[in-house]
Amino acid sequence: MDSLISASARALAAGDALGALKRIALRDDPPALALRGIAMAQLGEHPRARELLRLAARGFGAHEALARARCVVAEAEVALAMRDLGGSTRALAAAAATLDAHADPANALQARLIAARRMLLLGRLDEATAALAQLDAQGLPASLAAVAELAIAELALRSLRIGPAQAALARAHEAAARARVPALLAEVAEARAALEHPAARRLSRDGEEALRLGEVAALLASGALMIDACRHGLRTRDAWLPLARRPVLFALARTLAEAWPDAADREALIADAFRTRHPDETHRARLRVEIGRLRALVAALAQIEATPRGFVLKPRDQRPAVVLAPPIDGDQASLLALLSDGAAWSTSALALALGASQRTVQRALAELEAEGRVRSIGQARARRWLSPPLAGFTTILLLPTALPIE
Repeated sequence: MDSLISASARALAAGDALGALKRIALRDDPPALALRGIAMAQLGEHPRARELLRLAARGFGAHEALARARCVVAEAEVALAMRDLGGSTRALAAAAATLDAHADPANALQARLIAARRMLLLGRLDEATAALAQLDAQGLPASLAAVAELAIAELALRSLRIGPAQAALARAHEAAARARVPALLAEVAEARAALEHPAARRLSRDGEEALRLGEVAALLASGALMIDACRHGLRTRDAWLPLARRPVLFALARTLAEAWPDAADREALIADAFRTRHPDETHRARLRVEIGRLRALVAALAQIEATPRGFVLKPRDQRPAVVLAPPIDGDQASLLALLSDGAAWSTSALALALGASQRTVQRALAELEAEGRVRSIGQARARRWLSPPLAGFTTILLLPTALPIE
């Protein structure tokens, strides 16, 4: 390897993308193309980074399998940063195997970390847990150790295990400080700050209260009967009753819980469940039928008793009833929650993450854009969606530093 390639690789490892480009910007040999691609990725120019990495992979000969595998890993990380979650992961798995075979454990772990983070973004927590459990982070560079701890922390946060998440973030901060990569330090700081941001709202007859992740976890551990409007179901500490496919029953349960410990009026129940402000006898008859269905479903968790004006929810074992709602209202709340990470998402990736059709996501994004709550960049298939900046400037994408192509 010549001196310019070596100097550029060292600059990239330290997070100095501009310094790396100064040395190789005019070169088009495969090693230089690969390093230019990683530098462009660190600068946020992801489409150009992907193009350069593909050119580099094609430029390496048949006897250079190790270099091609490193290009595949770098391109997969760029795809992750672009939130391009479609396609197969077989190429990434094959690259990891090649890296193992050529005694490159650091880049092999990078490949497996990318796969695990992709599973986290898609909500496949069991697969992500299994993937992270197989990682051996001993003796790794500090930058990779920080990325591994960030993935572990994210998995713990998704499972509302606040203590393990805080411990993993503390380890990530220590590793990022050793790595001395500013972007990685900023990513760790942002992840730690997420613990202090509102994660949900607790609704009651007296109003609403914003809750942080730790407070949500404490509420789940309290044993209260929770009507979870984030996942559309009823839960206690040791039971979960999904109602996502029974929207009328969930609406009735939520209205009853918001009125707890008082009774909910029949008119309020009809308005919330049947979306009408002018009830008649047919609505009242249907309400009795649906309340009967809900009473049978929740019998192990609570009783529903009739009163002169409506119905009252009475949880078993004198538990309190709590309504947990997303931090924002509206049908687009899940979309906005995904976009709040500051990264650029494609509509296909959003559809995968939400389990919805791409057309449904496109319609919701168009409505949100008209309201100024999201913004788009690019055109046609290259179009990406982001949350609007909080202070009038574009959010910087914090792509973890890839290991240099040597």
